[in-house]
Amino acid sequence: MAVAKIEISHRTIIFTVLFLIFLKFLFSITSVLLMLFIAVIAMSALSPIVDRLQKFRIPRGLSIFLLYALIWGLISFGVASLVPPLVEQSGRFIGTLPGEVARLSAGRFDLTVFQPQLSALPQQILKLALGLLSNIIGIFTFMVIVYYLILERKNLHKYLSFMFGDGNKEKAAEAFVNQLELKLGSWVRGQLALMLIIGFTTYAGLRFLGIEFAVPLAFLAGLLEIIPSVGPIVSAVPAVVIAYSVSPVTALATVALYFLIQQLENNLIVPKIMSKAVGLSPLVVIVALLIGLKVAGLAGAVLAIPTTLLLEILINDLYRVYYKKS
Repeated sequence: MAVAKIEISHRTIIFTVLFLIFLKFLFSITSVLLMLFIAVIAMSALSPIVDRLQKFRIPRGLSIFLLYALIWGLISFGVASLVPPLVEQSGRFIGTLPGEVARLSAGRFDLTVFQPQLSALPQQILKLALGLLSNIIGIFTFMVIVYYLILERKNLHKYLSFMFGDGNKEKAAEAFVNQLELKLGSWVRGQLALMLIIGFTTYAGLRFLGIEFAVPLAFLAGLLEIIPSVGPIVSAVPAVVIAYSVSPVTALATVALYFLIQQLENNLIVPKIMSKAVGLSPLVVIVALLIGLKVAGLAGAVLAIPTTLLLEILINDLYRVYYKKS
């Protein structure tokens, strides 16, 4: 019986080695690629606003600076109005929560397992604050990248035309960039609107129930809204613990409040704001979130939807180009 002889050429070996080196290189710059992807999302949200400013004959570079000034002005105003009550109530909240957990653990609920984490919470907050300070350079770098992406928005299709083979490559790349800007920009603006709505709704509901620490709890609810499905559940836990310190009835009312807000979000707010913007079915959203959470944790869950939108646009465009070609 003859034995088949397999020969591997030196070109195959060189190609395999170079491909493995390339994969290792990509893995080593994962954080840079992630920042670039987030910068593309920010560009998609801000570029249409810059285009509108240009209609008033304002140079594109100056329009970006004006938009940056407006954004940081709004952030500064929000920080100036929110931080004092947030810090004051959060300080009292952190000081009160361990005692409430201890009181609950004396009853039928055994929550002593959370005591070490709660006692270390102030130190964790301090480490978080120091980490935020160390990221100032990263934020500045991110803003510079977004600035140049918006500045070069009109030429992006030229840089991406290599993906679309022969024919009218630049026209296909321009259509791809336009779709990307429309979808990702709509997702960002819709997500921000959703976070504000959930935050204000939660604050109004907590104030109506007479629960303390409404500002930090509502801020947490709005912030965690960026993590679909999981965020609302996580944000409800500290609110229910605080409500239980008032009475079991208040705790049940708080559970009902968060459940009602989540139902309104899932059945009314999200369809109105997000569905038309991104056009993904709920099943696709759930699967994307599970994959993102499994691959990259919370960051993966946050970026799951825009990544899915990017892949959807890319696959559709490449399929259309190469299918017609064949």
